[in-house]
Amino acid sequence: MEQTINQELVLKQFAALIEDEPNGIANLSNASAFLNELLPEINWVGFYLWDENDEELILGPFQGKVACIRIDYGKGVCGTAFEKKETMIVPDVNEFPGHIVCDAVSQSEIVVPLVKDGKAIGVLDIDAPIKDRFSTADQELLEGVVDILMNHSTI
Repeated sequence: MEQTINQELVLKQFAALIEDEPNGIANLSNASAFLNELLPEINWVGFYLWDENDEELILGPFQGKVACIRIDYGKGVCGTAFEKKETMIVPDVNEFPGHIVCDAVSQSEIVVPLVKDGKAIGVLDIDAPIKDRFSTADQELLEGVVDILMNHSTI
């Protein structure tokens, strides 16, 4: 039987976890650990942050196997979600044009852009070892987590 996540409770718990800490890196680190423990059937959760100088996404705090370090603007699922400033759910990464393979085990992916004051500053990236893992309910929950991060952190 599939476990139902109480979104309201989870968002309150996450807000309480970071409410007294303004440091963005600390909060991204705890966010990746929090989501890694919360979400079933995932194999990687973490952040890529935009580097103004190099003009690419750079690996940030995460939970999982080693990962790709740099992602070009508009490339792969992360770069595309960052460019469009919109959440992307990819049911089968093998069918996504230009998918960047960091871990061959990953089969599906969700990427939520981090947008602060109208400007994209990075992405939350979550991979799963099964196809069709992510739903609109997951999207709503993760966008809520990102909203809390953007309102409570100095990223």
